Amino acid sequence: MTEEKQKQLGKTLWAIADQLRGAMDADDFRDYMLSFLFLRYLSDNYETAAKKELGSDYPDISEDVLKQTGASTPLQVWYEENRGDVPAFEKQMRRKVHYVIQPEHLWSAVANMARTQDAFLLNTLQEGFKYIETESFESTFQGLFSEIDLTSNKLGKGYTERNAKLCTIIQKIAEGLASFSTDVDTLGDAYEYLIGQFAAGSGKKAGEFYTPQQVSDVLSAIVTLDSQEPKTGVRPRLDSVMDFACGSGSLLMNVRRRVQQAGGTIGKIHGQEKNVTTYNLARMNMLLHGVKDTEFEIFHGDTLANEWDKLRELNPAKQPKFDAIVANPPFSLRWEPGEAMADDVRFKNHGLAPKSAADFAFLLHGFHFLKDEGVMAIILPHGVLFRGGAEERIRTKLLKDGHIDTVIGLPSNLFYSTGIPVCILVLKKCKKPDDVLFINAAEHFVKGKRQNQLTDEHIAKIIKTYQFREQEARYSRRVEMAEIEKNDFNLNISRYISTAVGEAEIDLDRTHQALLDLEKEIAAAKDKHNGFLKELGLKLLP
Repeated sequence: MTEEKQKQLGKTLWAIADQLRGAMDADDFRDYMLSFLFLRYLSDNYETAAKKELGSDYPDISEDVLKQTGASTPLQVWYEENRGDVPAFEKQMRRKVHYVIQPEHLWSAVANMARTQDAFLLNTLQEGFKYIETESFESTFQGLFSEIDLTSNKLGKGYTERNAKLCTIIQKIAEGLASFSTDVDTLGDAYEYLIGQFAAGSGKKAGEFYTPQQVSDVLSAIVTLDSQEPKTGVRPRLDSVMDFACGSGSLLMNVRRRVQQAGGTIGKIHGQEKNVTTYNLARMNMLLHGVKDTEFEIFHGDTLANEWDKLRELNPAKQPKFDAIVANPPFSLRWEPGEAMADDVRFKNHGLAPKSAADFAFLLHGFHFLKDEGVMAIILPHGVLFRGGAEERIRTKLLKDGHIDTVIGLPSNLFYSTGIPVCILVLKKCKKPDDVLFINAAEHFVKGKRQNQLTDEHIAKIIKTYQFREQEARYSRRVEMAEIEKNDFNLNISRYISTAVGEAEIDLDRTHQALLDLEKEIAAAKDKHNGFLKELGLKLLP
């Protein structure tokens, strides 16, 4: 499917969502819409695998004949005719696709129930979601639909009203998808488009789950370039990628996409997310983009508390480290580090971030798990560049140890959740340049109706400047550590890059001559005008 068709599918589905959600909040309706889109993907994937597994035994039945049998799908016909073989078949499906969907819970069956306004649709959906969550061979699907409350009053006052609402939503989605290809990439892109649209309607809540695509493009490009020699291009292999505040997973998907488009390969994708709804969005996002459940691991838990057992491994030889780390953590989050935190391996060499702002706590968490040859790119508020106290001490040590590679200032009002300007810090444990590259992209944007936008050209300029460590007046500059030290390790970009445009020198002789020429033109025009007035017998101009 072409990119234009993919965008059109996204717009079609968004129009359906916008039309049907009524008085429901955008982020409430999002969970229903995206879950149904995900069920469609799981069903298509499962039926394709079932056809391959059963081969010629898979019933070749037309829709008309299917209606006559009373079955909802061809697979249901096979189930009814081969009851004794069902356990062995499902065992094979768990081994091959790692989950099982009962025939009556498949999207085609559910969509048919919606079309006919079946009174048992709501019950069937509840049973289907529960079965997928609890009967899955792997743990990937556990709790996946936990935030979808099909008994919510937001859908209607009683069962009948809620069932009717669900029928309408599912029928419209089915009709919207009917004229489009629904291969895995297409549905994945439509899913991400909808996440972006719902984020636009969610305001500050959007910051919990969505990094704007344009900012995501910059971060993913940076971490996929060779860490020591960015100018050589995208690394051919990334063994491991991590986002410790992954939201809906769009940043991780962007990293994967960029590596694959460059002809490279990527190993396991790791993410962590505290919000359970967003955690479910991320897992759906991975699967909808064709990432197998063995190729990613998303953990639900608090990053600052380091609740993921995998990351709590004390043996340095076994502790996981990552080639690339990207993150867009909550800005200036208040946190309460206990006394034991001071001895935490993530923080003890640098000190604790202040309670008023956990920005550096997030940064140090990610940096601790970065490989020596890895790259980390993190979005933070500008305050981390110049605030004093504990943050100054952390910043100073990172600079003295040679870990801060690049500081990128971005325009304000890029995010749905905040209008403040933000920066990207690029960190490396081992970096070749002994200077820091500053990029001031704050003035390079297109003003939008609600948010400012980075164009493809703006994004490309940032990436190229980082990749080749270019210097350009009023845009980028490589600054030696001695100068940064003179500024007390303050990284405020305006200290190193002036955006002021010098006033042009005035050529007095040329200006004087221009005034004389102008006076002659005025005199000639006045004479001509008086000539007309004289002919008309009117009073002349003095």
